[in-house]
Order: sequence, then structure tokens, then C-alpha cells
Amino acid sequence: MKNSQNTPKIYVGTYGMYNSGSLFGKWFDLSEYNDAEEFFKDCYEYHRNEFLPELMFQDWEGIPDFLISECSLHEGTFRYFETVSEMDEDRVEAFELYCSDIVSWPTNGNELEETLENFNEAYQGYYGGVMKDPKTEFTYQYVEDTGMLAGAPSLLERYFDYEAFGRDLFLDGYSEYDGHVFLDS
Repeated sequence: MKNSQNTPKIYVGTYGMYNSGSLFGKWFDLSEYNDAEEFFKDCYEYHRNEFLPELMFQDWEGIPDFLISECSLHEGTFRYFETVSEMDEDRVEAFELYCSDIVSWPTNGNELEETLENFNEAYQGYYGGVMKDPKTEFTYQYVEDTGMLAGAPSLLERYFDYEAFGRDLFLDGYSEYDGHVFLDS
């Protein structure tokens, strides 16, 4: 269970300790747990010296902000990490962008499986390589993939305005986030 940056982990203290002026807690590595139940069991066991401890997530690493807050960990967190563990780094980054910036998962109420399916349909790839502008790079690939200029004389092809065509593509139909291109729904 790793994401694109590092192993997901949470520093877990309690509100009781915090209100007493202490940051006492422990880093918990989520990759050591199969599910939230195991994780919370260990957290409560660690803070067993308090009567009914109210857990406080004081810091975290490698966990997208849409899955965690100071007082909660989304129930789909472990499924999310299981899902992204099978992706390459660019796809993990793209899926995180898709969930947070495009469809607002998990607050949109959709299931992770549905979100993943929609992501797979919408994601067009990462375009941050040879050209300075990801939109123009995508446009060149789009024109080639669709065969738009196939059969056009090479003289005419030289005058095709990829930048202008790309602007039109991204006005209605496609969106770009940090080099990742998505088909609008």
C-alpha cells in the first residue's frame, strides 16, 4: 500500500493529551494494516492509558487530504491505497487529481469502483514531456491518433495551427491538470 510519494502514515495522538499540553502520540504506518478496523484497534491500544480516548490525527504523510482530517479517516482509505498500488506513478498522481479536483471523491457519494471506472474512461494520459505546453503536446498526439490530417498534402500539414486547435479542444471537451489530460464528462 504505497502512493506516489511514500508510505502512508499518520501521527496519532488524542484530544485529551493535546488539551493537556502534550503532543504524545505515535506514527502509524498504514501499510502494516489490512483495514481500518485493525488500524483503529492499534491506535486505541496504544492510547489505552486514557479512558475513552478521542483520537487526533496530528500529522500525516502520503495520504491525500480528501481521505483524512484531524479527526477522521475516510472508510475507503484502505481500498483507495489497494487500488492505486496497482498503478504506475503517473496514474497514481492522475487518479489523486481526478478524485480531488475533478469529481470530489469521496464526498460526491460515488463508490470507489465507479470512480475508478469513470477515471479510466476520462484519463487521456500525461503530457509533460517534449513540449513546453501539455495541451499542445496532447493536440499533436490527438491529431495523429485520429488521423485528422491523414491524406492531407504535407505542404498543407505544415500550416495546420496545432496551438489554435488545441485551445478549441480544451475549451469544450478536455481539461488539463499538471500535465494530465482528462476527457470532460
